[in-house]
Amino acid sequence: MRSRGRSRFIALCVAPAAILFFLFMVLPTLNVFRMSLFERGAYSPTETFVGLQNFKILFRDTKFITSMQNTILLIVVVTVITFFFAIVFAAILTREKIRGQNFFRIIFYIPNILSVVVIAGIFSAIYKPENGMLNTTLSMLSGRDVLILWKDQPMVVVSVIAAMVWQAIGYYMVMYMASMAAVPADLYESASLDGAGRFKQFFEITLPLIWTNIRTTLTFFIISTINMAFLFVKAMVAKGMVDVGLSFMYAQKDEGLYGYSMAAGVIIFLFSFTLSAVVNQVTRRDVLQM
Repeated sequence: MRSRGRSRFIALCVAPAAILFFLFMVLPTLNVFRMSLFERGAYSPTETFVGLQNFKILFRDTKFITSMQNTILLIVVVTVITFFFAIVFAAILTREKIRGQNFFRIIFYIPNILSVVVIAGIFSAIYKPENGMLNTTLSMLSGRDVLILWKDQPMVVVSVIAAMVWQAIGYYMVMYMASMAAVPADLYESASLDGAGRFKQFFEITLPLIWTNIRTTLTFFIISTINMAFLFVKAMVAKGMVDVGLSFMYAQKDEGLYGYSMAAGVIIFLFSFTLSAVVNQVTRRDVLQM
């Protein structure tokens, strides 16, 4: 009797969140799949069922293919650079005796609390061709006027990557510092007595023991990068200069091609789901106990 009452209490506690999740997440997602099978104009109540025709056109659309290629490029490059520097900085600030560690944590974390619009404004000022900080610095170092159009082809993708990496490093660095701080110091002392250097300790003790955290954050970061790439491109780059998957989807919606836009959304959804599953499988390994 007591267990039945406990189950009811748990169900009542979970029900509001479950209902909201179903109404605002599950139903809209299912509706995206439904709308992708229709041809629908902007603000038009009429719908014409076209089946998989939107998807057939989509896979022949060079603009969509290019946008997905840009998305994959940003995911790979931003993820590799961000996680490399986040782990390295976390290891340095955790293992090495550096004064003002809390100060560095705060400084590195600040970009994460800024909005994408603010970061876009900062980097746009840095990238400004005439008197931006980047071109000015390069001019001083080279001894001649440097006029690089950082937000024009072919440098636009590099500029977006730099802004995305700067925004994300601090957050993951702080997370890894917390994980590394939980590694017992006795393990490092024993390894030192056995003749293991800093690098060997890092790869054979630190990384294996924080791997669960790395694996979890890696999957989360890859999925969030799909959305962040759209936000940075939207805020930083002139319209039509470079497209990613989500910006292509919104562009089709703005033109009134709702069904076509939803078909692109379905592909992006399936791509992100598949990618997360692949990453989760590839990074699977036995959990080490401290």
